[in-house]
Amino acid sequence: MKKSQPAQKDLYNKISELISESRKHVVQNINYTILFTNFYIGKYIVEDEQQGEERAEYSKKILNGLSKKLIKNFGRGFSVDNLENMRKFFLQYSHRISATLSRKFIESSSSNSETLSRKSQKTQPLSAKSPTVSRISETPFQLSWSHYVLLLKIDNEDERSFYEIESAENNWSVRELQRQYNSSLYERVALSKNKTKVKELGKKGQIISTPTDLLKEPYVLEFLNLKEETAYTESQLEQAIINRIEIFLLELGKGFLFDSRQKRISLNEDNFYIDLVFYNRLLKCFVLIDLKIGKLMHQDIGQMQMYVNYFDRKIKGKDESKTVGIVLCKETNKTVVEFTLPEENDQIYAREYKLYLPSKKELQKLLKD
Repeated sequence: MKKSQPAQKDLYNKISELISESRKHVVQNINYTILFTNFYIGKYIVEDEQQGEERAEYSKKILNGLSKKLIKNFGRGFSVDNLENMRKFFLQYSHRISATLSRKFIESSSSNSETLSRKSQKTQPLSAKSPTVSRISETPFQLSWSHYVLLLKIDNEDERSFYEIESAENNWSVRELQRQYNSSLYERVALSKNKTKVKELGKKGQIISTPTDLLKEPYVLEFLNLKEETAYTESQLEQAIINRIEIFLLELGKGFLFDSRQKRISLNEDNFYIDLVFYNRLLKCFVLIDLKIGKLMHQDIGQMQMYVNYFDRKIKGKDESKTVGIVLCKETNKTVVEFTLPEENDQIYAREYKLYLPSKKELQKLLKD
């Protein structure tokens, strides 16, 4: 007797889920092993280096010879530059490895093949109680080796920690981490905060608890491929954002969901259109964005005030927070914003956008000032 279609589908779903979970754990274990192996290679290099060799001479002579031998016996991945990265990795993160965790890895690495073979023959399902899975959950390294190679290039400890936290929480690829670093995300978020909160970025990452936590200064839209010197309309700017909405959501930051474009609101016989409407699930509020290709005018602030008032009175639910409005413009005017909005304003903001990657040194100087 043939099994019914629903039963076959249920069987497929169970097997599919098992395979997906198994592959995920395999990847996690491979990453865990690579990170700890590189950590201990770095440890051995540092210990050997401390035997008295001059730093420059050691790097030139010892690491070069070590690299050639390792590549010959173990293949690619052991260039002098990569060995130097492993050395830096140990020096930077040695405080994270407890004696217990260190012992577990050494014991795991020295297990003989017979033991490993015997364990592999036990077809127990992976679970949270599995030694392999629990070991992963204990690891202080949540990113890939490629992520850490990039992070090691960042000298500022708070900045490096910020990018590590954000990469792990937002599941950034190495490419996305590189883009966020190149666009100076740390400085742009920091410029929207006071000095106390800037310090917290390196310890906690970007915490979204108030509307101002959503903001960046400026927003970087280089991925739209619009040139500063080329004329374009607000409609063209909007369409370029829609065409790359996934990347734009990453630029907006945590918790953003796209709702609509050109959202129509009707007041008596007049129709008005909001360029872009988003929802932030962390603050539980609508976020309205109006695009301006020129300098900010007081009329732009007044128009956004109307949009925000409409959403608060007609759209948002009782359990949702107040609507946030952002006027995204080519050039802001802080004086206009200051005297157009009430002093206790916590809903409407004006921010500039750039169509190119800003100078990191320039933003660092602004942050320092």
